[in-house]
Amino acid sequence: MFFTSWQALLRIVVVGVCSYAALVLLLRLSGKRTLAKFNAFDFVVTVALGSTLATVLLSRDTSLFDGIAAMFLLIGLQWIVAWLASRSERVDRMAKSQPRLLLYDGHFLPDALRAERLTEGEVLAAIRQHGIAAVEEVQAVVFETDGSMNVISRTEQGQSALRDVAGLAKASENEEEGKR
Repeated sequence: MFFTSWQALLRIVVVGVCSYAALVLLLRLSGKRTLAKFNAFDFVVTVALGSTLATVLLSRDTSLFDGIAAMFLLIGLQWIVAWLASRSERVDRMAKSQPRLLLYDGHFLPDALRAERLTEGEVLAAIRQHGIAAVEEVQAVVFETDGSMNVISRTEQGQSALRDVAGLAKASENEEEGKR
């Protein structure tokens, strides 16, 4: 239970060093995007790489080369999907979700909160984490594709970073109706 054998420990050390070196090499070759957590797809690849490394280290049934092949496959598939997504809007929509507006101009968007299964309290917590005390000081809260919430304070007019966020048009229409 506490100790199997010196041979088992030696295998873990040798396979661990080799698989770690292979993973670092593959990650360097594939680029920064492989470990980025831009969206759920990228996150799944990162978790799968960790699981593959653990399996190679701890399972005697999985050879070092099997593990390296699995890591190569995961990184290769992630690279292909990211490459295709950067060139095709259809693939991009299939692989990633779209950021969603949760609060606009100090007003919560109840339909968006329900669709994302979030509460007003969770959005308020994100606003407080950004050091903002009054909801009225917030132009928008965006639920990003990686599951984080970005809080955008009111600023001078300029090109909006919200242009690709789901629900912006509807929120803007509601704001205009409220002014009438």
